[in-house]
Amino acid sequence: MVKGIGRFIVGVCVAAALAALGCEGGGGQAAAPGGKPKLAYITNGVAPFWTIAEKGVIDGAKEYNADVSVVMPSDVNDQMQRVEDLLIRGLDGIAISPIDAENQVPLINKAAARTKLITQDSDAPKSDRLVYIGIDNYVAGRMAGQLVKEAIPGGGKVAILVGRLEGDNARKRRQGVLDELLDRADSSAGSDPLNEVLKGAKYTIVATLTDQIDAAKAKSNAEDMMSAHPDLVGLIGLNAYHTPALLEAVKQAGKMSSIQVVGFDEQDATLRAIQDGEVVGTVVQNPYMYGKESVRVLAALVRGDDSVVPPGKFISLPARQIRKANLPEFWADLKLKTQKSQ
Repeated sequence: MVKGIGRFIVGVCVAAALAALGCEGGGGQAAAPGGKPKLAYITNGVAPFWTIAEKGVIDGAKEYNADVSVVMPSDVNDQMQRVEDLLIRGLDGIAISPIDAENQVPLINKAAARTKLITQDSDAPKSDRLVYIGIDNYVAGRMAGQLVKEAIPGGGKVAILVGRLEGDNARKRRQGVLDELLDRADSSAGSDPLNEVLKGAKYTIVATLTDQIDAAKAKSNAEDMMSAHPDLVGLIGLNAYHTPALLEAVKQAGKMSSIQVVGFDEQDATLRAIQDGEVVGTVVQNPYMYGKESVRVLAALVRGDDSVVPPGKFISLPARQIRKANLPEFWADLKLKTQKSQ
C-alpha cells in the first residue's frame, strides 16, 4: 500500500497515513437535505486489505452521493489523534475499525455524541456506536480451526500468531480457533490465558505470539516456534500478512512437508499459495463491502433513515473459506471489484 494516495473524482478524497485529512469544502457543516454527507472511513492501519476496502468506499461514495475521506493511521495513538482532528474539522459520520476497542471507548463515545459513528471490521461493543459492520470473528476463528483440522487431520502441536490482541476481532478469532481445535463449546465471551499451553484430544496449542502488525516479527516468531518445538505441525496466522510471512519461514527451514500454514484474508501471495497447493485454504472477510456498506449506512443515517440499523445492531458480511476448488471464482471477483477505473 503506497501512502499519500491522491484525490479522486466524484467527491471522494482518499487520505493515507501521512496525507492531510478531509476533503476540500468540508467546513464542518452538516449535509443539506439532498446534499452530500461528509464522511470518514478510518482503518486500523495501512495494508493491502484496506486498499480493497478503499475501493469499496470509492464505489460507495459514487453510488450513495457522499464525500468520503479514507484515513489510514499508523498505530493506535495516530488513530485517536485522527479522530480528534476529524471532530474539530466537523463531519457527518465516521466508520472506524478500532485498534484497541476497550481503551478507546471514551473517544468513540465522544465522537458518537457529535456525529453518526459506526464500527467496521472490528467492533467496540461497549461503546455508543450505532451499528457494527463485519464478520462474526469468533465464527471465523472456528472456520480457520476447521481448515487446520483439514490440513492436519492427525493432530499435533500448533502455534497461533496474531498482530495484536487488543482488538475485539483478534481476541474472538483466537478464541474461535482454540474452541474448534480443542472441541469445546462456544466460549466466545471469554479468553484463554495467552501464555498457557492448551491441550486437547488431538491438538496442542503451544503458544500464542503477538507481533504488533510486523511481518518480520511474525516470521521471527515462527522461526522461534519451530526451533523450540521440532515436532511442530502447524502455524496459524490471524492477520492478512501472516500466511506469506509464515510460509517464508517454513520454506527457509525446509519444513514444507511437515508444517502446515493456515491464515486469514486474501493477499495475492496467500491466494497463489492455495493455487500452488502450498496452503489448504484461507478464511476471508469482505473488505470491499466493508467500505461500500459503511458509506451506504452512514449516508442513510445522515439523511434520517434509521431503518438501515437492524435490531441487533450488527450487519453481518459472513466470512468464507477459500480453497483451491473455489479460488478461481473468488479471485476473479476480487480482481473485478478492485480494478482501477478507466
